[in-house]
Amino acid sequence: MTTQQHMSKQFDIEMEAVRSGVLAMGGRVEAQLVRAIAALSEDENPELLDTIKRHEKEINQMQIDIDHQCAQIIAKRQPAAVDLRMVLTISKVVNDLERIGDEAKKIARKAARLQGNERLTRIQYFDAIHAGELAQAILHRALNAFARLDVDEAVAVYDADDRIDVAFDVITRQLVGFMMEDPRTISSALEVMFVAKSIERIGDHAKNIAEAIVQVVMGKDVRHASLEEIRAEIAERK
Repeated sequence: MTTQQHMSKQFDIEMEAVRSGVLAMGGRVEAQLVRAIAALSEDENPELLDTIKRHEKEINQMQIDIDHQCAQIIAKRQPAAVDLRMVLTISKVVNDLERIGDEAKKIARKAARLQGNERLTRIQYFDAIHAGELAQAILHRALNAFARLDVDEAVAVYDADDRIDVAFDVITRQLVGFMMEDPRTISSALEVMFVAKSIERIGDHAKNIAEAIVQVVMGKDVRHASLEEIRAEIAERK
C-alpha cells in the first residue's frame, strides 16, 4: 500500500467515525424530543425533566467532540472538493442538532408550567402534541437522509416542514381566540405559544439539515432556492 493510499484509508476511517458520531448525536436529540413531547401530556414528572437536563449536557459535549474531530481532519488531511464539503456539512448538522436539543428542553420546561390548566387542555394535549409529533417525524427523516446522503429524502423534509408551519399558524389563531375570550388565559396561552414556536423552530433546524445534505451531494448552495428549483436541479442530475 502506498503512502497516499494509506492516508486515503485513514481519512475514510476518520470520516466514518465522525458520521457515526453525528448519527449517535441525532439519536440522542430525537430521544430528547420524544421526552419533551411526553412532558406535554403527562402529569408533572420531575424524573423526566431531570433526564432531559442530563442528556442536554451530553448532547452539548457530543457537539464539542464532533467539532473537534472535524477541525482535526481539516488540519491533518486538508480535504478538498466533496470531502471538504462533507466535513463542513457535518459541522452545520451538529449545530442544528444542538439547537433542536435546546428547543426540546424549552418545551419540557414550558410543559411543567402548564400542568393543571384546564381551559387550555385541548390546545395543550392535541394541537401542540400533534405539531411535536410532526417535528419528531421530520427530524427522523432528516437523519435518515443524512445517513444515506439521500437527496430525495432530504427534499421530502421541505414538504414536512410546511405542515409544521401550518400547525403553528392554527395553534396561534386558537390561542388568540382564547385570550380574547378570557384575558385570564393570557399567561398560560403565551406559554403554549412559546411551546408551539419551539416546535416550529425544530422544523426549521431539520430543514437546515436537509439543505446541508442537498448541498454536499449536489455541490450547490440551496439555502435560498425554491423547492421547485431544487427538484428540477436533482432531476437534471439523474
